[in-house]
Amino acid sequence: MTNDELYMRRCLQLAELGAGHTAPNPMVGAVMVHEGIIIGEGYHKQYGGPHAEVNCINSVAGENKHLIPSSTIYVSLEPCAHHGKTPPCADLIIQNRIPKVVVGCRDPFPAVNGKGIEKLQYAGVQVTLGVLENECRSLNKRFFTFHTLHRPYILLKWAQTSDNKIASLSADRLFITSEITNKLVHKWRSEEAAILVGTNTARLDDPSLTNRLWPGNSPVRLVVDMHLNLPQHLRVFDATQRTIIFNSIKHEETGNTTYYQVTEDVSIVHQIRNACYQYNIQSIMVEGGAKLLQSFIDEGMWDEAHVITNTQLFIGEGLAAPPLTNFKLYKQEDIFSDSINYFYNTAFGFK
Repeated sequence: MTNDELYMRRCLQLAELGAGHTAPNPMVGAVMVHEGIIIGEGYHKQYGGPHAEVNCINSVAGENKHLIPSSTIYVSLEPCAHHGKTPPCADLIIQNRIPKVVVGCRDPFPAVNGKGIEKLQYAGVQVTLGVLENECRSLNKRFFTFHTLHRPYILLKWAQTSDNKIASLSADRLFITSEITNKLVHKWRSEEAAILVGTNTARLDDPSLTNRLWPGNSPVRLVVDMHLNLPQHLRVFDATQRTIIFNSIKHEETGNTTYYQVTEDVSIVHQIRNACYQYNIQSIMVEGGAKLLQSFIDEGMWDEAHVITNTQLFIGEGLAAPPLTNFKLYKQEDIFSDSINYFYNTAFGFK
């Protein structure tokens, strides 16, 4: 491993600390190095807050401030060149007379996309690009998918018994996962912009669709209710979170709830995808039910799947879990009796 790769890995470690807090901005980490010694670190902590470069420069101790003009700053994503919620980071680097910048990958956002690098180079800053590029792109797979494919990143998630059932045939809710795994699921929720369920899941399970078991922002709730038959006492209508109801009846805003009208003769998967792009929702966790999950699988409209199997629970008769296609397992972990398999869609590039 080269020194550049070593410091870029530290940038990635720092960037990941912002998971669940930076969207729709990307996660970014930055490290300031002087003659082989790290003198400053920072990451983008919160949407609307200072960027990684700002926090990194500000973290340099007073007695080391004079070293900044002879240091190298490592950044996992191209420094911005435009005025958004904060001033351009490329300008900040130039103002601090930092002579060298090592960048993990270019920023696909149209307002940046090479402009930050060009601004730095025009000012005489030496720029090295593409250090651990694949890892840097993968970290922000949601951000890159949204801005390059013009659609949200789509994560499928379900829990199943050892005999591949996701529900019993009775009206009683089947609890499959442990309390520890449930907390992990809520962590996953905190990292996605939206969470989607179908009509039957909303009615039978009455889920809150929040990440109340994990700190961070809860996702936007997406519910398919084509004929608006769901009772209003359900938790998804409690107005505590922004909620979008996909239906064929009406299109209107009511407080914290949006009724988004779709047509029944066009794929609901594509209409949901397009609506989320329109609303700047960069990622969706599809939590069920089986029919909705299968629709995304059949249309190949998914990027990643997290499948939890309770290896000690066998129910015999029940609702079968949806079968994945075009998948590759990239990670597996066990939490007590729960075995979690992580897959990515082989049609797409992020792992």
